[in-house]
Formats: sequence, C-alpha cells, structure tokens
Amino acid sequence: MSERILIPLDGSELGETALRYVEGLVARLAPGEKVEVTLFHASQSTHSINVVGGNSVSVPYTDEELETLREKGESYLERAGQELKRKGAVVHCIVAFGDHPSEEIIRVEEEVEADLVAMSTHGRAGLSRWAFGSVTDKVLRAGKVPVLMVRAQKGKK
Repeated sequence: MSERILIPLDGSELGETALRYVEGLVARLAPGEKVEVTLFHASQSTHSINVVGGNSVSVPYTDEELETLREKGESYLERAGQELKRKGAVVHCIVAFGDHPSEEIIRVEEEVEADLVAMSTHGRAGLSRWAFGSVTDKVLRAGKVPVLMVRAQKGKK
C-alpha cells in the first residue's frame, strides 16, 4: 500500500468518489500501518465580474476574500477527512490558489512527496471533455507518480 496518498477534492459529491475508495483501501489493506493522506483543494485566484455589454472581466480576489476562501476550504477538507482519521490514517489538509488546478495538484504531489494520487474522474468524453479539459488527464500525463482514477457515477456514493 502506498504510504503517502494525495487526494485532490473539488468540493463536489462526485469529486469525493476517490476519497471514499481510499477510505475502503486504508481500512482493508493497511490496518495498523501508517498511511498519510493529504487532502488538497485548489481554488481559483480570480473571479469573473460581468460588465456593461455582457462581457466579463477576471478580477483577483482581495486578501480578505482569499483568507475566507482558505478557511472554508480547510474546514471542508477537515470534514472530508474524518472517516480516514477514524480508519487510522494521518490526514493533512492543503488549500492553494491558482488558475490551473492540474498544475497545483502536480506541485503539491511533489511538495508532499506523494507515492500515489487518487482522483475522481467525471467521465466526460467528446466535446464536453475538449471544452472543459480534464484535470485528471493532465495530472496523469504530467505527474511523476501513479494516478488511481476512480470513475464518479451520478446517483451513487
């Protein structure tokens, strides 16, 4: 079993599919073994504001807004990691800001010296995948460690 697992979370129920999978792995495969799990949430450092004429402008968050977002992100990650803690894992939480989640995930992967990245994939294909990009695909191709991709299925936990 990997000793250091990174789980990026986007705040959605579908995004937590990999978290639930890793909880099961830790419970079954590593009883009594020290497993460190880093829960990670990447937030945008800017937000869009609609202006006259129907256009939008990207504006950086203020320091106060960033601090509020960080606190909310940390609180979410702490709640999300409770079951892992109950199963004996050591849980760390990291919130970061950037415009490209995949780059932030890869940066944190290296920072925490992860052995494995476990990510949910929303299973988009075709134009939807092209239009939105695939964070999971980018991490799979550019990261340095194995990536466990868990397909999220709507309506199932």
